[in-house]
Amino acid sequence: MKQKLLLLSDVDDLGKKGEVIEVRRGYARNFLLPQRLAVIADVHTLRMQEKLKEERAKQAVIDRKDAEELAKKLEGLVLTVHVKVDPEGKMYGSVSHGDILELLEKEGYKLEKKNIAIKKSVKETGVIDIPIKLKEGVEASLKLKILPEAAEEDVSAAEVVAEIKEEEIKEEKQPEKTEEKTEEKESEENT
Repeated sequence: MKQKLLLLSDVDDLGKKGEVIEVRRGYARNFLLPQRLAVIADVHTLRMQEKLKEERAKQAVIDRKDAEELAKKLEGLVLTVHVKVDPEGKMYGSVSHGDILELLEKEGYKLEKKNIAIKKSVKETGVIDIPIKLKEGVEASLKLKILPEAAEEDVSAAEVVAEIKEEEIKEEKQPEKTEEKTEEKESEENT
């Protein structure tokens, strides 16, 4: 059974301030009403509807202006993240919404997870366009460079291991040569 409510605030995927919506009674009783996001739509509250719509229209203009300014700043932004990769170049793990939000926060931009419009975490290295959805339908995109970590320590460790193996091989070959030389000297002395 559904219940009619008048929204007092914007609610994602449900409606905007001043709209009359129908939701299940449990959702209304357990979330919308206790959070003061909506009130039960009756004759008295419907009088508030016009006032709420006017407030929402004024707020929409401000939100759109702010979102457009932020979109302009984000358009040229290139974020870089270093990830661990296996020898074949495949990533260990992925770059998620949270990782992108952290990178944006380091650059001084405060966004929410719902603003990042990628469906799944990114699991490939390279340059990727990240769509951003802001208030009032304003969209932007930024570039995310996913680079393999500079594995200098791994390279130097591999070089050290290779050098050690080369030395072991040389040492194994040297005793054979010295044994041959000592046998030759003994045979010469006997003759």
